[in-house]
Amino acid sequence: MAFGGRYHLVRKIGSGSFGYVYLGRDAETGNEVAMKLEHHSVAPSFLCEEVRIYRSLAGKAGFPEVYWHGDRDDFAILVFELLGPNLEDLFRYCGNQFSLKTTLMLADQLLHRFESLHSNNYLHRDIKPENFLLGLGERGNTVYMTDLGLAIYRHPDRWGSNSPPRPRDVKARPPQLLGTCRYASIRGHLGIPQSRRDDLEALGYMLVYFVRGSLPWQGLKAKPEDKYLLVLEKKQATSTSELCADLPTEFVDYFDYVHSLRDEDRPDYQHLRRMFSNLFLQQGFEYDNVFDWTIREFLRLEPDAQELLASKDVDERPGEGARDAAKNVTKAGRRKRG
Repeated sequence: MAFGGRYHLVRKIGSGSFGYVYLGRDAETGNEVAMKLEHHSVAPSFLCEEVRIYRSLAGKAGFPEVYWHGDRDDFAILVFELLGPNLEDLFRYCGNQFSLKTTLMLADQLLHRFESLHSNNYLHRDIKPENFLLGLGERGNTVYMTDLGLAIYRHPDRWGSNSPPRPRDVKARPPQLLGTCRYASIRGHLGIPQSRRDDLEALGYMLVYFVRGSLPWQGLKAKPEDKYLLVLEKKQATSTSELCADLPTEFVDYFDYVHSLRDEDRPDYQHLRRMFSNLFLQQGFEYDNVFDWTIREFLRLEPDAQELLASKDVDERPGEGARDAAKNVTKAGRRKRG
C-alpha cells in the first residue's frame, strides 16, 4: 500500500501525543522517511495543525521537512524527514546525566528553536526531551523540535491580557494539564493560559534535568490521582536557588529573567544565548559538536580509542581526555580512509 503514490510503511518505531510513528520508504528514491498516522476519531486533528506549523517553519534550521500529507481510509498521514534518537534516549545512554558542556551546547540550539517557533506566533506547550531529536548524516549534530500536536497559535497582538484569568483552585478541581507534568510551568499547572515565558520555563527545567540528572519533584510517592498536585506543590516550594544548587549562577539568572517576563513581553533570546555562551567560554569549552554521546560512541566503535586513552594523561576536566582521544581517533581514521 502506497501513500501519496510513493510512500510505504515498513515498521512501527514509536508514538507521538496522538498517533503512531512508522519507518517508511520512498519508492521513487529508496530513501527512508518517517510516517505519522492519526486516527480520524481524534478531533480536532492534532496532525493537521502539526503539518500547518511545520510548513510555516519551512527552511528554518531544526524543524523536519514535510514530504506529504493526506488521508487514507480512517487515518490522517504525515510523511516527513526521518530523524535520529531523541534527547531522553541519549540522556539514558550517557548514564542519566549530561556534562555541563553538552547541556550548554544543547541550550544554545534549543533557544534558537524556541525563537523560531515563537516568532511564528506558536507555543509548543509539550516540552520534554523525547520531543527533541537529532538529525541524521550531515545533520547529526542538529537538534530538531518535533511533536507539535499540542502547539497553539497566538495572535501577535494578543500575547498579553488586560485581565488575566484567576488561577483555579487545583485542590478542588485540578485543571487538565497540557504537556508533560515533570517539565510543565507552574502557570501551566494552575490552568493559566500560557505564553512564551512558559515554554522557556519548561525548557529551563529540562536543562536542569540534563545537567543534574533529576529534578526535585521526581520520584514522589503518591497515588496517581494525587501525584499531579504533589508535583505542583513541590515546584512551588522549590526556590530557584534550591533548584539550581551547585550549578553555575547563570542557571539562576535564566529562571529569574524568564519569571520576570510579562505575557506580552517578547523574550530576549539572544541575551539568554549570550549568557550561556559566556559561561561556556569561561569554562574553557570548545564548540566542537563533541557531545557526551559522541565520546561514548567513539569508545564503543573505535578499537584504537582505548589505547589512546590508556596512553594519555586524563587527569583533566571530566570527559576531556576521552573527548581529545575521540577527536584524535577520528582524525586518524580519516587519514587511513583517505
